[in-house]
Amino acid sequence: MIESKNINKTFGDRHVVKNVSFTFLPGKTNLIIGESGCGKSTILKMMVGLHEVDSGEVLYDGQNFPALNMDGKQEVRKKIGMLFQGGALFDSQTLEENVRFPLDMFTSMSKEEKLERVNFCLERVQLVGRNKLYPAELSGGMKKRAALARAIANNPSYLFCDEPNSGLDPK
Repeated sequence: MIESKNINKTFGDRHVVKNVSFTFLPGKTNLIIGESGCGKSTILKMMVGLHEVDSGEVLYDGQNFPALNMDGKQEVRKKIGMLFQGGALFDSQTLEENVRFPLDMFTSMSKEEKLERVNFCLERVQLVGRNKLYPAELSGGMKKRAALARAIANNPSYLFCDEPNSGLDPK
C-alpha cells in the first residue's frame, strides 16, 4: 500500500502541491486526474524521490520514504517502475541498453538473463528486433513503448505512469 499524507511542494514562491493525501491500494489501478499544470507530475516525482517533499509523508507499506537513508530509498526504488511523460530515454544508448538500465542498476542477473528479460519486455510492447536502434531512430509512439519496456523491466511492484497514453495509437 502507498499512502501520501499532507504532502506539500513549492518551487520558489509557487505552492504547486498543497496538503495532498491519498491511499493507493495494492492490486488496484489508481489515478491522479487534474488539469494541466496542477501538480500531477510533481506528485509522481515526489512519490519516487525525484523531488523532495517539503512537508508530509510518502509511505510504502508504512515506511516513510522521504525519511529513509540512501540505502533504504534504494531498496524501495528496486520495487518501482516509472514511465515518464516524455519517455526520458537515454539518447546515447540503444533501445536494448535503455531497457537493460534498471536491471544493471538493481539486479545481479547474468548478461544472458538480462538480455532475455529485455527481449521479453520489448516483445510485450511490440518492439521485437529493434534492440540496436537509438531513440532518435524511433517514432514518438515507439519511444513511449520503449520507455514502458524499461519501466517494467525490473518487474516492479509499483508502476508509476505519467500520461501513459499520450503519443500512442489507440490500439
